[in-house]
Amino acid sequence: MIAMKPIYEPKARAKEYGDLAINIYTGCPHNCFYCFAPAVLHRKKEDFCNHVEPRKGIVEAVKRQLDKEHITGKLIHLCFTCDPYPHGYDHSATRKIIEAIKAASNHVQILTKNGINAISDFDLLDSEDWFGVTYAGYKNLEVPASEPNAGSPYYRLCALREAHELGIHTWVSCEPVLDAEDVLHLIEKGSYIDKFKIGKLNYHPSGINWKAFGKAAEVACKKYHRNYYIKDDLRKEMEKA
Repeated sequence: MIAMKPIYEPKARAKEYGDLAINIYTGCPHNCFYCFAPAVLHRKKEDFCNHVEPRKGIVEAVKRQLDKEHITGKLIHLCFTCDPYPHGYDHSATRKIIEAIKAASNHVQILTKNGINAISDFDLLDSEDWFGVTYAGYKNLEVPASEPNAGSPYYRLCALREAHELGIHTWVSCEPVLDAEDVLHLIEKGSYIDKFKIGKLNYHPSGINWKAFGKAAEVACKKYHRNYYIKDDLRKEMEKA
């Protein structure tokens, strides 16, 4: 059984994403070099990437908490310290949790790097839900070295297009940003994306001029009439003298 309540209120940087959140899996196999989760969870990265399964009893724990605390009308984010669709693993726990969230009249906000497998759950979503992918900017749309075991950026964008066509809200988390020019290109071409959340690369060195990038991203969002949010860390860089 899960000792802690699986549904929680995000804090600090995570608060910028939604009302509530659930972390479904014990780890994530994607092995992204910039991943913050192992440090937050006080785990070795190798262990975090190699031991991936639904947290014990999480589906029933979510159902109990939704019922006991009468959680309704909330936007619940999936997930922060894991991916709701870990590439190469069974995702049935995610589907059951989405079903429970929706049955209690809540809405989900999905964030994944595995768009192709997420499509199988689009039948559960409606126009009040949000489907999103991480898009850091890439030299091409193949699986990048920075995210070696994740789904390809190409299929992430395909999933966004399909969700948009089905009337599901779509969004992109451009955080971290690894290729600034490609992110700006997506802002220009991404008419099927309902919201951009734009940040920077934290905790790692980068040759990107964050002030210039942030200003260029904001100009592009306004030019192409994109709904956008500049995350606090990037906004601070933009406001520096």
